[in-house]
Amino acid sequence: MARAATTTDAFNAVAEPRRREILDALARGESTVNALVERLGVAQPVVSKHLRVLREVGLVQVRDEGRQRIYRLDPGPLRAVYDWVKDYERLWEERFELLDTVLEELKDRQEGQE
Repeated sequence: MARAATTTDAFNAVAEPRRREILDALARGESTVNALVERLGVAQPVVSKHLRVLREVGLVQVRDEGRQRIYRLDPGPLRAVYDWVKDYERLWEERFELLDTVLEELKDRQEGQE
């Protein structure tokens, strides 16, 4: 089975940990490639490659400022990821509530034995 291109959508783009690190960095504000290289501690070609993928899916916008290119996060395409994940939020909440119940029961038993 052929592997889906990482540039097809936000899901594939954020599947790569280094790209998520870049998105996290850009969520704090605009940045140049060199600043991202310094912050992430990786080679410039690696950062540039991931920025290209993020630009192609629309997660990152770029503008020229003099001789520098300034990158910023465009969270719009993340909406599809959020919409998909939020459906699981109810499941997580239910499981945490069950865990809270079990922990309370264990605590009550332990206090009863003292």
